[in-house]
Amino acid sequence: MEPTIRFIEKDKMETIIPLWRALNPKIPEGVLKERLQEMLRTNYHCIGVFDGDSLIGISGLWILNKYYVGKHLEPDNVYIRPEYQGKGIGQQLMNWIFDYGKSLGCVASELNCYVENKAGQRFWEQQGYKMVAYHYQKEL
Repeated sequence: MEPTIRFIEKDKMETIIPLWRALNPKIPEGVLKERLQEMLRTNYHCIGVFDGDSLIGISGLWILNKYYVGKHLEPDNVYIRPEYQGKGIGQQLMNWIFDYGKSLGCVASELNCYVENKAGQRFWEQQGYKMVAYHYQKEL
């Protein structure tokens, strides 16, 4: 199977909600929809991986510029449906994202990965990422 990888059009962005739900089952669907609408008002983009017309994977994408790393991209909420995992699709998606970032002049990539997500940590390390910091969060 050769997947198709492309940006998801803004008017079709709600198609990512079921995959977000799989990643974040504790967050109500309505909250995810509200957050998506707010994110779309910023520089948020989403890349889709398709098997024919079926959306089988996603990665949000932020292009950022921070003083300590420069212009970089941040993959966000990367998810491949379980039945498609282990087939190299995640690698293809990340290669697509890295090539896109380079075409924009990005010099690095950063991301967050949950502490308990050991499989995710292994995947990111295989992609060449190194743990350099802790991500802290505080509810207000």
